[in-house]
Amino acid sequence: MNRRTGALILCMTLAGPHLPAVADTRIEGQTFGDRTSLGTAELQLNGVGLRAVAWLKAYAAGLYLPARTRQAEGALSMPGPKRIQLRMLLDAPSQEFVKALERGVARNTTEAELAVLRDRLLQLTQAVAGVGKVKKGDVINLDFQPGTGLLVSHNGRALSAAIAADDLFPAVLKIFIGDKPIDPEMKSGLLGGPAV
Repeated sequence: MNRRTGALILCMTLAGPHLPAVADTRIEGQTFGDRTSLGTAELQLNGVGLRAVAWLKAYAAGLYLPARTRQAEGALSMPGPKRIQLRMLLDAPSQEFVKALERGVARNTTEAELAVLRDRLLQLTQAVAGVGKVKKGDVINLDFQPGTGLLVSHNGRALSAAIAADDLFPAVLKIFIGDKPIDPEMKSGLLGGPAV
């Protein structure tokens, strides 16, 4: 072994314990990376969850944030970009997603908040409806960029221009982690386990 190789091994040995562990998370055969990029920001996987009704498993979801938190309010109020990633586990008409979006936002916002959001929520549901049908293996990203708004993509293709303003994404995020989530067990998973 030459001096250069020995020095490299020594450096790796000394640095090893201080290197952050990067581990992907698997759920229902879907792998969510520990980190992802959104624009120029690097986001961390906060947690994953499964949307299921009885034996029917619809999709796996991952929540990406600038920093990890186990509190719903912390995730909602945290500044910076965010992403909800949905990975389909079955084929379904996109209209089912539209209904879930509309119901979920309505359940977690006041009438006054909903009135302010209505036009932009319609933009979002029209973009989702345009897919026609989502298939097993499809990936849907709901991305938030401060100052730009919400961008929805299907298998990497943007479904519309960014929907402006910073208040729509928190309303959508509440579908998953709000006071009346679509699935309490999924909320727990997206927040990294039981809330503390």
